[in-house]
Amino acid sequence: MSTDPPPIYVVSGGTGASAEQLVHTVLVQFPDSQVPVVVLAPVRQKEQIEDVVALAATSGGIIVHTLVDAGLREDLIRFSLEKHVVSIDLMGDLLTCLCRVLGQEPMGRPGLYRQLHQAYFERVSAIEFTMAHDDGMNAEDWSLAEIMLVGVSRVGKTPLSVYLSVLGWKVANVPVILGLPVPAGLFQLDPRRVIGLDIGGNRLLIHRQRRLSRIGVREPSDYIVPAKIEEELGSARGVFQQGGFSVIDVTDKPIEASANEVIELITQKLKSESRK
Repeated sequence: MSTDPPPIYVVSGGTGASAEQLVHTVLVQFPDSQVPVVVLAPVRQKEQIEDVVALAATSGGIIVHTLVDAGLREDLIRFSLEKHVVSIDLMGDLLTCLCRVLGQEPMGRPGLYRQLHQAYFERVSAIEFTMAHDDGMNAEDWSLAEIMLVGVSRVGKTPLSVYLSVLGWKVANVPVILGLPVPAGLFQLDPRRVIGLDIGGNRLLIHRQRRLSRIGVREPSDYIVPAKIEEELGSARGVFQQGGFSVIDVTDKPIEASANEVIELITQKLKSESRK
């Protein structure tokens, strides 16, 4: 017989994120038990409840639920008792108590918290996307980016990407490296969403010198040779031109100003195309 622990089925009328987080919070108290957690959501029909209980009964699993729909919650509790399945109600007792204390009936609308806080969740999603697509990573998802930033090393792609993501934009960025081919996927993107970042050679030299100083590099390097820097910038400008990308000069600009310029370019181009 298998010695694996039975799964925990998280059942929710919404996304199940809150219940899943609580389950994982509890499971860390049992570090030697690798309990599988399966999220089943959204559950909105009685037939789904029957399927969930049958699955738990077959696997010997436990059900943890946060159903705000009173009818579905009662169905799940009843079916669980009939099938001898352990079910833990994270929502019912609190709803019942609040009904009594507040003298009101709950709305019973699943996913309402997420709907009311949608802007927050969208911002978190944008930040997560941006961090996962920094410096050319996960190129297969570039088409999902609302903004793609392109430029040489130390031009400021990452801090600008993060700043834009906090404003709710999903941003990816990719470096242009002298002597290496530009990823072909870059030229397959909607050019209206791709922004090239340009900078004065002297300012870029200062940024790079500071970078090397911070990490303790003392040896001479092409990375800070002015002629090489100008060659890199020229190569990057060639990429911008080849792709038909908009370009902003970030020399001596605060990040807020650069971000505003990027957003204005993106929105203007998308609006102008939509009118055609």
